[in-house]
Amino acid sequence: MHVDSNGQFWYYRATMSQDKLIRLVSVGDKKGVGKGHVYFTRKNKKQHTDKFEFKKYNPITRKHETYKEKK
Repeated sequence: MHVDSNGQFWYYRATMSQDKLIRLVSVGDKKGVGKGHVYFTRKNKKQHTDKFEFKKYNPITRKHETYKEKK
């Protein structure tokens, strides 16, 4: 919260920067189950020029699956 010069309260709305936002898409298991589940995260493109690849929890398969960065 913030108080301006008139004594009025107001607050900043937190937003996610869209230019740094990337989408992580699940590869799925061998049968293709769980493919397409999406996570969103931010990335510093100056420090990380290569594509991200993580192991994250997939609620569809209830296992940790490989997620790759997609445009």
